[in-house]
Amino acid sequence: MTPSAASSRPGAPGLDIPEVTVAPGDIATTSLTVRNDSDIVEAYSLEVVGDCAAWTTVEPARVSLYPGTSETVTIRLEPPRSPEVRAGEMPLGVRVLPAEHPESVRVLETTVHITRFRELHTELAPRRRRGWLRGRYRLAVRNQGNAPVEVGFTPGQPGEELAFAFTPAQQKLEPGESAEIGLRVRTGKPVWFGKPAVWPFTVTTAETGEQQETRPEDFAVQAPLDAEFVQIPIFPKWLIALLAALLALLIAWFALVRPAVRSAAKEAATEAVQPRPTPAGEEAGQVPGAGGDTGTGTGTGTGTGSKPGGKGTGGSAAPGAGGDGTSADGGTAAGGGQQTSQTIDVQTSAGETKTGTYQVPKDNVFGVTDIVVANFQGDEGLLTITFGDRKITTIALETFRNQDYHWVTPIKIPENDTVTVEVTCEKPGTPATGRRAQGCHEVLNVSGVLSRTTQ
Repeated sequence: MTPSAASSRPGAPGLDIPEVTVAPGDIATTSLTVRNDSDIVEAYSLEVVGDCAAWTTVEPARVSLYPGTSETVTIRLEPPRSPEVRAGEMPLGVRVLPAEHPESVRVLETTVHITRFRELHTELAPRRRRGWLRGRYRLAVRNQGNAPVEVGFTPGQPGEELAFAFTPAQQKLEPGESAEIGLRVRTGKPVWFGKPAVWPFTVTTAETGEQQETRPEDFAVQAPLDAEFVQIPIFPKWLIALLAALLALLIAWFALVRPAVRSAAKEAATEAVQPRPTPAGEEAGQVPGAGGDTGTGTGTGTGTGSKPGGKGTGGSAAPGAGGDGTSADGGTAAGGGQQTSQTIDVQTSAGETKTGTYQVPKDNVFGVTDIVVANFQGDEGLLTITFGDRKITTIALETFRNQDYHWVTPIKIPENDTVTVEVTCEKPGTPATGRRAQGCHEVLNVSGVLSRTTQ
C-alpha cells in the first residue's frame, strides 16, 4: 500500500485505506499504515466509526511510534448473514487520535462493497388437507436475503389429476419482508364410493424476472415443499354399510317375517270359525224324549228368501236359502235340559241378502246363553240376528271379525221358532290367503240348553 504524503502538522499520521469487498457471513481484511511524521514519540488510538462499526475491528487498536517510523494495522470486517446488512456500498471510517496532539485527529474513509446473497424461507400449511373436490392451503414466504426479490411459485404432481391456483401468482419482497400466498387445489372428478384417494404434490418457490440473470452461486437453494390432498368419497363406508343392513332387513321381512305373520293370521281366523267343543263326557246328537226316550239330534231343512224352511226332527237345524245349520248336542244340563250348540253358516253373493236358520224341535224349548259371530273374511254389509219374532242385534260387518254375546239368564225360544241370521253382502272381504273372496261368508254359533216342554 502506498502511504499518503506526510502531514505538515506536527504529530499528524500518514495513512491510507483501500476499498474492500466482503460477503455477509464471511470475513474480509484490509490494512492501514500509520506513520509518525512528527519529531516526538507519539501514541495513536484507532477506532472504527460509521455503519460498519458494529461488525468491524482494528488490530491493534493502539500503536506507539518513534519519529519517522510507521506501523501497519489490520482492519477485520465480519458482516453477519442477515437481511439488515443490505447489499451495496457502505462507507467505512477509521478515526486516528494522537495522544500528544489530539488536535491533529484524522478520520480516514473508504468504501466497503457488500455482496448480494439470496435466501428464501417458505412454509406450507397444512401439509395434508381433506375434501370432496378442493382444498385450500397457505404458503408463507419470507425474504431472508439482503436484496429485494420477486418470487413465483411452481406446483408439481406426478399425474394430471389436480389443478393449482396461487393468489397472487407473484410477490415482490424487500429484505426481511414476509408475505402469505393462497393456494387452491382442485380435482376434476369426484370419488363416489370406496377408499379416499391421496394425491401428493410439491410447491417450489423461485425468483423471477431479471434477477434470474444473477450468477447461480448468488441464489440460496430452496427445496420443494411436499404436501398432499386427500379426496374423500361422496358416500362414506358407514353409509354403504347402513344401506346394506337396511336391505338385509327388508329381505328378511319378505322372506321370513311376513309369511309367518300371514300364517298366524290364517290360523287365528280358522280357529275363530270352529264350533265350540262339547264338554267332556257328553255325547253329541242325543235329545231327551218322553218317558226317557231319546231322539235324533241332527236334521236338515230347506227354505227360501228370509223365511225359515222346513223343520227337522229331534233338534234339527233348518237352513234358509244360502245357509245351513248343524247341531252338536251335549250332555244333560242342570234342571233336566241338555246342553246343545248349533252352527248356522251363511254364504252370500255381493249385493244380495240371504238368511240362515235353526228351528227349535217340537216339544222343546231352547234356552240360549251364548252366541258367537265370525266374519273371518272381513266382509262389509249388515248382519241381523233374530230369535223368533225378537230381534237380538244388527251389526255392521266391517266393524268386527269375531263377536260374542253371553246371557246369565237364558233367552228362551219356544218350539218351532227359529234362530235366524240375515246377511246383506255389500262387499266381500279378503281372507288370510291374501286373495279377495267372491262372496260374503258369515258363521253364527248358538249355544244353550234344549229342554222338553211339559205335556
